[in-house]
Formats: sequence, C-alpha cells, structure tokens
Amino acid sequence: MALPSTRPITNSVQALDLIPILNSITSLLQTLNPKTPNPKNISSAPLNRFSPFLDPNFVTLVITKQTNPYHALFFFNWASNPNPKNYAHNLRCYEAITNLLFHHSSFHPAIKLLKKSQNLSDFFIGKIIKAYVKANIIDLLKSLFDNVVKEGGFQPDVSSYTILISGLCKKGMVESAQKVFDEMPCKPNSFTFNTLINGFCKKGDMESASLLLDKMTTQVDCLPEVVTYTTMIDGYCRKGEFVKANKLLNKMLKGGCSPNVLTYNAIIYGLCLRGKFDEAKTMMSEMRLNGVKDNAATHLSILKGLCIAGRKEDREAVSLLTGMCGRGVSPNVSSFNAVFRKLEEMKELDRGVLLLQQMPRMGCSPNHVSYSTVICSLCRTRGRMLEVGYLVDDMLRNGINIDATT
Repeated sequence: MALPSTRPITNSVQALDLIPILNSITSLLQTLNPKTPNPKNISSAPLNRFSPFLDPNFVTLVITKQTNPYHALFFFNWASNPNPKNYAHNLRCYEAITNLLFHHSSFHPAIKLLKKSQNLSDFFIGKIIKAYVKANIIDLLKSLFDNVVKEGGFQPDVSSYTILISGLCKKGMVESAQKVFDEMPCKPNSFTFNTLINGFCKKGDMESASLLLDKMTTQVDCLPEVVTYTTMIDGYCRKGEFVKANKLLNKMLKGGCSPNVLTYNAIIYGLCLRGKFDEAKTMMSEMRLNGVKDNAATHLSILKGLCIAGRKEDREAVSLLTGMCGRGVSPNVSSFNAVFRKLEEMKELDRGVLLLQQMPRMGCSPNHVSYSTVICSLCRTRGRMLEVGYLVDDMLRNGINIDATT
C-alpha cells in the first residue's frame, strides 16, 4: 500500500490531503480485519507508517469513518501506544470511540477501555446510562450503576441519576426508580421530579405522583412548572378523575403558572375518551377565553369525542373539520380519517367521497387509511363499484399502494 505524502498539511488543502490518508487507513484495517477488541495474532506494524499524522482531530476522523467498531478500536489502541510525536488521546477521542462502540452495542469493550484508561468519569457514566437505556438493557444498567457507586471512585451527578430513573420508568419499574430517587446523594432537579412523576402517572398511580408534587413544592429552587402540572392533569384525566384535574388546573392558575395548549388538550382528550363531548367543547371555549389558541390536536380530540359519543344523526364532525380551516388551524390527516370513520358510521358515503376529493385543497393529502376507509365503505354498498375504480386509480396515481385487505 502506497504511503500518502507526509508533507505539512495546510488549512486550504487539509480536507483534500486527509481523504486519501483516511481511505488508506480504512483499507488497511479492513485487510487486518480484527475480530476481537485485543487481537494477539494481528500485528499493528503496518499502521506505523501513519504515525506522523497522529493528532486528536485526525484520530477522531479515522474513528468516525469506521463501520466496524473493532477496526476503530484496533486503530485507537495502536494510536495510544508510544510514538515519535508523543501523541496522547484527548477527551474528544475517547468520546468518539465510545460513541461508536455504543452505537454497535459493544458496551463491555467501551467500559473496559474507559476503566483501563481511568476515564470512567461522570461524563462517560452519563453516556453509558443513555446507551443502555436506548438499548433497553435496564437490568444490566442498574447492576452497573450500583457497582460504580459502590466502588466509590466518583459520584454520578444528578443528570446520570435522572437518566437512570427515566430508563427504569420506561421499563415500567417505577418502584425501582422511586428507590433510586430516594437514595440519591445529590439534590434532584425539576427534570428528575418530572421524570418520576410522569412514570407514576403512566402507571396510573396518581397518589404517588401527588406526593412527589407536594414534595416538589417545598423546594424553592425546584417549583412545579407547566410540564409538571400538565403531566399530572393528563394522568388524572386518563383515569377519569376530572374533578381532581380541574382542581389542579385552578391551583396552577392561582399559583401564577399559565397552562398551555398541551394542558388544555390533556383535559379535552380525557373528556373525549369518556364520551363527554359537550364538556370537552366547553373546555375548548374556556381555553380560548384564557388566551390559549387551540391546535390540530385539540380538534382531533373533539372529533374522536364525536365518534365515541355515537351521535349518528350529528353532522358536527364535518362542520368542525371545515371550521378548523376557517380558524387558521391546519387539520392533519388523522383529523380527516376520524371524520371518514364518522361518515361511514352515518352511511354518508357521498359526503365521504366529496371530502376525500377536497382534502388537497384543504392543505392535507389523503393517506392509505383515508382511501381505504372510503373505498371499503363503497365496496359494501350495491352499485358503487365504478366509484371504487376511480378512487383506486387516484390512490395509485398518488403513490399509495393497495394492500391485501383493500
């Protein structure tokens, strides 16, 4: 393999000079093809010719170019050996190699490398926790975290604890997350509280969530915010406890914390889930009076409420959809699909076909669900197959394939 020129690299041609060097190293690593983190039967001598180019930026570029994590680790280990330039990896190099290893779920080699180099700091513990959470390896993460704390080399910060709590909550292990929260040696911040409160709300344990909210109000530097209240209100509404949700909304307003559209949407969605359509409409009017503008999600909840309410004679769904455009709210495809289902229920097939044709002019393209809902309704009606043919052609022209069910 020819050695690229070792002449000094100037800023103006730096990128052009580095490309052949990077390609040469990558090709060489692929030839060596190391299959383990520390292959004893492979010599790194062929890499020695590249020693003059070693610096943190160059090493980082080589690492990020590799698609095989062991190629990158082999190069990283070679570059860390003594060389004529007395080169040494910096934090950015360690971050690059751990990011690549984590991306390929090579957790053990990454942790082993960080321990050996004494770089297993708060910063990298946080990255390890994020990687384990992303890979959904929560049980091993908890064990690793406990061992790190037990060894006592350093103490994870509040961010690391919060990520661990988030991972446990996503796994449904809210009680374990509570235990981690209670044993934290550092003071939790608002994000830590909100993460655990959200975990309890999703589980439906509003009593535990309420206790955390009360505890949060005692910390002057960590008072509940709109995210906290909205999470709690959403939790109460999903359980059908609207009195408690409204009480918390009033407490929020009296405390000077202004609810946003997500707060009101949580209540409206909860009411619609229970078929309380009229109350949901009242709440939407209240949010407008309080200066909060409704959005597509607000109207989608109302549309779902109409369907749940089962008002077969009611044509409000279509009126509400067209009214969204008049208020400057762009309806999304889910809003239209909810109306198509409503029109199917009402046997209003002509209106369904017309609305499907009008969708593009209303700023929204129909998707597979839109077409299939209307098409299947027509197929179940005698004498409408010619219209089905037109809609199928239109569907295919728009690049939407027909599935087996349709």
